[in-house]
Amino acid sequence: MKAIIPVAGAGAKLRPHTYTQPKALIPIAGKTILSFIVDQLHEAGINEFIFIVGYLGEKIQDYVKQSYPQLTTHFVFQNERQGTGHAIELTRNIVGNDEVFVVLGDTICEYDVQEVVNSQHSMLGIKKVDDPRNFGVATIGEDGFIEAVVEKPAIPKSNMALVGLYKIKETEFLFECLHHIFIQDIKTQGEYNLTDALDCMIKRGAKFQSFKVKNWFDCGKKETLLESNATLLKKFGGNVTDGHDFQDTIIIPPVSIAPGCEIKSSIIGPHVAIGANTTISHSIVRDSIIGSYTNLHEVVLDNSLIGSDASVKGLSRSLNIGDNTEIDFG
Repeated sequence: MKAIIPVAGAGAKLRPHTYTQPKALIPIAGKTILSFIVDQLHEAGINEFIFIVGYLGEKIQDYVKQSYPQLTTHFVFQNERQGTGHAIELTRNIVGNDEVFVVLGDTICEYDVQEVVNSQHSMLGIKKVDDPRNFGVATIGEDGFIEAVVEKPAIPKSNMALVGLYKIKETEFLFECLHHIFIQDIKTQGEYNLTDALDCMIKRGAKFQSFKVKNWFDCGKKETLLESNATLLKKFGGNVTDGHDFQDTIIIPPVSIAPGCEIKSSIIGPHVAIGANTTISHSIVRDSIIGSYTNLHEVVLDNSLIGSDASVKGLSRSLNIGDNTEIDFG
């Protein structure tokens, strides 16, 4: 089985951070979004990964090659973003006839990965949501098999949203249906969508079983990214690298503090993730994500997202600051 991870999106809702960093490499709870996904799949026995890259794709390549040298990896460039269906179609020659597990690159979920990988059926991950109109939606029969899927319906027939997890056994069938939606120019909101190809497969007799995810962490915009950071820190307990000596500092767990940080005369936590080699002094930081090589001095930060190589001095508020930024409120 091969894993396909589309990470070509521009991440517009997470700007300014995604001007300089792919959304999949945004840090959360001491890891990147991408590393949560890759680690889950690798632990379940998947060793071959296809990354569909585009915007800032070289950064994805460099990160994967440095962090996962033991994996077999392929990088496919989606130069024109024409939707998830178009992205998956680009992998056809690499996939061959192998089974695939497609995981969207901003999808962190809790579920039994091993059970899904070992299932004799194709499977789609679902979760009940209050308003399914912004998602792919699945209609599920009493036998647990999916009867239809539709992308962002104006009038949903169910509240079971597709979460971005697709285990597909009949890949030859998948690529036939992708070819069909291209030939027929079947688009949803101007894009060729994987959901439409899956519905084509179901209509032609393919069997898809549904599986429910326990938790679905939204990493798409600042507010939900910070909520997900807090939840994951609570779940995994955070991590403070050994060897730190933080002078006159109170740490309120759970927090994640990467190596090389210098912190003095500050209160850190709860729910704070700090990147490597960051310096913080005379500050209070809570419910925030702070990038690497950043300098904070005499600040009070709450519900803030600060990029890497940033410098912030003398303020008290909620911030959303990208990489390489300097702000002095002195």
